[in-house]
Amino acid sequence: MKKINRIDFSGPFDKQLKKAPLNIKIAFKKRLTIFIKDPFNSRLRNHQLTGKLKNYRSINITGDWRALYSSNKINKENVIIFEALGTHSQLYK
Repeated sequence: MKKINRIDFSGPFDKQLKKAPLNIKIAFKKRLTIFIKDPFNSRLRNHQLTGKLKNYRSINITGDWRALYSSNKINKENVIIFEALGTHSQLYK
């Protein structure tokens, strides 16, 4: 992945994060800090998705919670957009 110029959060992601339990909010903030320093840190288990979610990547927030993001080129900048947050079963149904 090229240098990240900006990180954005979609409307649905913001709503999902707001509704998430406090421990998940705290865990996401910690994982985001790791992601900013090293998007492929082994603790994140960052991986490309397949099928209908093939345009997204996933990082682990906790054992069951995941954050999905897309990588976009906007005005020559590499922009990460966090698109969805939820449990494995909520996201991959």
